[in-house]
Amino acid sequence: MDEHLDVAPSAADSVLDHVPMRNEDGDIRHEFVEEVARAIEAGDSAALRACVAELHEADLGDLIGALEPDDRVRLVELTGRDFDFSALNEVDETVREEILEELPPETVAEGVRELESDDAVELLETLGAEEQEEILEKLPLKERVALERSLLYPENSAGRRMQTEFIAVPQDFTVGQAIDYMRETPDLPDRFYEIYVVDKEQHWQGAVPLDVLLRTRRPVALTELTDEDRRRVSVLEDQEEVARMFGKYNLVAAPVLDTQDRLVGVITVDDVVDVIEEEADEDLKALGGVTSDEELSDTFLTIARGRFNWLLVNLATAFLASSVLGLFEGQLEKMVALAVLAPIVASQGGNAATQTMTVAVRALATRELGSSNAWRVVMREALVGLVNGLAFAVITGIAAVAWFKIPGLGIVIGLAIVCNLVAGALGGILIPMALDRVRADPAVASGTFVTTVTDVVGFFSFLGIATLWFGLK
Repeated sequence: MDEHLDVAPSAADSVLDHVPMRNEDGDIRHEFVEEVARAIEAGDSAALRACVAELHEADLGDLIGALEPDDRVRLVELTGRDFDFSALNEVDETVREEILEELPPETVAEGVRELESDDAVELLETLGAEEQEEILEKLPLKERVALERSLLYPENSAGRRMQTEFIAVPQDFTVGQAIDYMRETPDLPDRFYEIYVVDKEQHWQGAVPLDVLLRTRRPVALTELTDEDRRRVSVLEDQEEVARMFGKYNLVAAPVLDTQDRLVGVITVDDVVDVIEEEADEDLKALGGVTSDEELSDTFLTIARGRFNWLLVNLATAFLASSVLGLFEGQLEKMVALAVLAPIVASQGGNAATQTMTVAVRALATRELGSSNAWRVVMREALVGLVNGLAFAVITGIAAVAWFKIPGLGIVIGLAIVCNLVAGALGGILIPMALDRVRADPAVASGTFVTTVTDVVGFFSFLGIATLWFGLK
């Protein structure tokens, strides 16, 4: 008999009292998931409430992801108002969408009301327009208007990432009045790092950090403390640029202004961390030819469809590289060693190009590589390719002679290795730079183009030099 069956949690007990959620490595324990699943199957809402009330939103998200699809919706329904809807932002988008589509709009609307505006927008933007409207209609007018306005901003913009809860005070306030205002206002943001000074039309005038405010005597006017040069962002600014600004200037929060310089929101560092993770995840997937929206929870058919087009492009470029071998069909028949060694030349060039390309794509994404230092970086990579090419020319040449006992073959493959490693280094940096110049994502297309260059140059240089050296026709 399962040893966990006799410890079913009661209303006063938590599943966590019987089975720890995570093991020593920080992974969620299978026994814990089984306990929760049993409570769901039994409809024990009291036990589930006691459990989820103790979980951080990130831990609750992990639990949801570990449960069977049918149990996920039941968990939300059984825990009711105790369920933290912010946990749905911690799961795969596919899982989130499946849960939201199964829940009644009233339930989702009630959960959205408990979220900060940025979390609410992130939750709603995964749904279609009709589903969004159905949920928004259930919200009070003030909250609905604020969320609708945020959803109108472009995807991946600061307007989508900002939270509309912030503290703004008139510019004629004193320090004492600002402190009293915060004490008397019931709906303050959960966390904030500064207050903002605005005029009567809500135009931004500056910021006052909390530490400065609390160190200053009450009668002092806020205008004496206001930082008018505080860095701020536009609602239309790309979230990646916002994240870069936070990293560069060590920001914790930044005010968000609309096109008329009116204060409409604030972005905090926790939002920026999410942006950095998303952008890094997107770039990593793009380098592998995987769509940015692919999730581990997707079905195999969804994943297969998403990867098919890119594999088709790769197949076309592979045929292009193979056509170079067709040009030297006669030479390959006369010297079998060429057919054996040709893939080595192409592979070494491809590996070197991938190294350069990875560094180049990352440097372009972080704006470390630009027109001011492009020539210097290109020349450096070419020299790296040349140095490594010469080193591997010696190693590969010796190996080829030892293998096939043909002295000239070492020189031929050595020269080809040098040519292809230099070509790979140049292609690995010039192709991403060219794609970036025409506003294409360097991470998406660079891999295929760069690999094609090294395959074509590798095959052509090796077989071409061999033809001339050995007098093959």
